[in-house]
Amino acid sequence: MTPRPTLIAMAAAATALMAAAGPAAAQSKTLYVGMNGGTMEKAYTQYVFPAFEKLHNVRVVVVPGTSSDILAKAQANKDKPQLHIMFLDDGIMMRAIGMGLCQKQKPSAALADLYPAARFKDDMASGVSLGMTGLAYNKKLFDEKKWAPPTSRMDLADPKFKGKVVFQSLSSSTFGLHGFLMFNRIQGGNDKNVEPGFKAWGSTIGPNVLEYIPSSAKISEMVQTGEAALFPLTPTGVAALKAKGIPVEYAQPKEGSVVLVTAQCVLANNSEPDLAQKLSEFLLSPQAQANVLEFGSQIPTNPKAPVVGDGIAQTANINKWMKNAVTVDWDSINANRPAWNARWNKTVER
Repeated sequence: MTPRPTLIAMAAAATALMAAAGPAAAQSKTLYVGMNGGTMEKAYTQYVFPAFEKLHNVRVVVVPGTSSDILAKAQANKDKPQLHIMFLDDGIMMRAIGMGLCQKQKPSAALADLYPAARFKDDMASGVSLGMTGLAYNKKLFDEKKWAPPTSRMDLADPKFKGKVVFQSLSSSTFGLHGFLMFNRIQGGNDKNVEPGFKAWGSTIGPNVLEYIPSSAKISEMVQTGEAALFPLTPTGVAALKAKGIPVEYAQPKEGSVVLVTAQCVLANNSEPDLAQKLSEFLLSPQAQANVLEFGSQIPTNPKAPVVGDGIAQTANINKWMKNAVTVDWDSINANRPAWNARWNKTVER
């Protein structure tokens, strides 16, 4: 049995209960959720939110954007949040928690079941999807050129890829930040000292970069036009592109990938705290996470989520790649990132 019918059955039962309740249950409230658009938004809006909406007679509306965009919106409206829940990459979520934008999540069975890596300190946020940033490549182009699949992040500096590397901006993308930090480690730096990475960039990877992009949204188009050959990306991102028929493959670098948890938090001071907490708990449930895996290739953070079809191989691969995955020092990164962003924008993307 696939997980989807269970959520639909829940929704149908809730619809029947509301019909029996009559006009008193007719008026519904609206919850606003900030998250990435595209495949993630589609998976949640079509296969997760409808069941919650019917269970609680509420409307859930997605406000799409990158993690940086969503954080900026939340910060600008801190005293009177327009969002109720926001999805952010783990490093940016740490910044949001430090800014006082999140409220503690209430205890629940689903929260208790999560993998330890998906539970943030003091339960101020929780992971909804487990991933990692490695490399991806244009398989069609690689096949045509008879190039071997990439095995190292230093392949980004191979002269044969001149004008064929696409790199996400360090200042706006976690993928770009991860890619740069791993390059920096190869050059002898660490998460507190990025001087080696900045010093070597211009003579190694930099000359190969066709374009620095603010997010991964353009990769689909650039692969299809043959412009992009090699770029940082996650297995989830690769699976989403492949589902659209885009000829890409994931490659785990020998130096390891970087752990990337997509996390959610309930906004502090939001207008519907009880409903927002219920939605937060619902998003961690096994069936909700199973549906997002099946229809959005998002790897569950709840080990009780049933896995079917392509999800079996996807989760097996993630578990294999996690063996040499790297966790970065977000405290040091977030303390220094504004200065790094300014330097990157001035010296790399100038």
